[in-house]
Amino acid sequence: MLVVARLVQGAGAAVIVPASLALIREAFPDPARRARAISVWAMGGSVGAAAGPVLGGVLSELSWRMIFFVNLPVGVLALFLLARTARSPRQGDAPFDWTGQIAAVAAMGGLTYAAIEAGAVGMGAPRVLLALAVAVLAGVVFLMAQARGRNPMVPLELLRARTMALSATIGFALNVGFYGMIFLLGLYLQQEQDLSPMATGLAFLPMTLLTAVSSPTAARLAARFGARMPIITGQLLMAVGLVALCVPSASAPAWLLVVLMIPVGTGGGLAVPAVTSLLLDRVPAQRAGTASGVLNASRQLGGALSVAVFGALVSNHAHFLHGLRTSLLIAALLVVLTAAASVFLKEKTS
Repeated sequence: MLVVARLVQGAGAAVIVPASLALIREAFPDPARRARAISVWAMGGSVGAAAGPVLGGVLSELSWRMIFFVNLPVGVLALFLLARTARSPRQGDAPFDWTGQIAAVAAMGGLTYAAIEAGAVGMGAPRVLLALAVAVLAGVVFLMAQARGRNPMVPLELLRARTMALSATIGFALNVGFYGMIFLLGLYLQQEQDLSPMATGLAFLPMTLLTAVSSPTAARLAARFGARMPIITGQLLMAVGLVALCVPSASAPAWLLVVLMIPVGTGGGLAVPAVTSLLLDRVPAQRAGTASGVLNASRQLGGALSVAVFGALVSNHAHFLHGLRTSLLIAALLVVLTAAASVFLKEKTS
């Protein structure tokens, strides 16, 4: 029941996030003002990320169920504000792409399930191979549906665009690094350092608060030096933080890890708003929701796969520290590769 309820919750979030960026694209036609608005949007996510672990730790002392209830008043407030927002222009009838939607969910679900189960039973297990086969087959069906369908969910020309492809890849790598680190350090601080859930949440607070502070900085840097500068700088900063977290010994104090987490969050706070702003600048207004959806899907897939793969690497308690370091180095390498690819991003011409 918990897994199904979380599935429904995630489906709702998957609809909300791209639509929120589309609203920003409509409300701020000027690229400079839009970049600042996206920085505020990213800062809101950072504040939520900062409050979540701490508030979750406090509420879990009462009941773990309370960590889900806290979303309700926030949702009510969001609906109240949305009711006061001007209606978006309609683009006529847009039939739902059932084939593309189902195939995309099956492909990503199969891939994630295979990654999770491979850590427990090995890559050669029948259910892992079956999940991979489903993912590949569903991926082929998705591409065919988008190429031949009358109303494709994601037109292939959008996926072929350099900015879209690179932005999605960068978003994937950033979430692998950020959420993979949170997952790993959350386990490490509780299992190896014996911190309580609330103390673990507080350990993430400095990083997430500084992430919120760095988000507005991304807009100012992009306005002065171009969007590629905060995108590349943020990724390299995240990679440095991930590598630095591999250095301390098993007996290192928790405060040292708290300090070393800060570059990871700060780097993400610079790169995410900048790459999102650049993407919305480069796509037509009517494609803003679709492009935002592709970027969000890629980021969430990165977060999901990082938890699955890194969870397998640290599943053996006797080799937990080795698995943690291996996972962080994999994430750092991926982020460095996407940072190198970011030089090919095209700035928006005036």
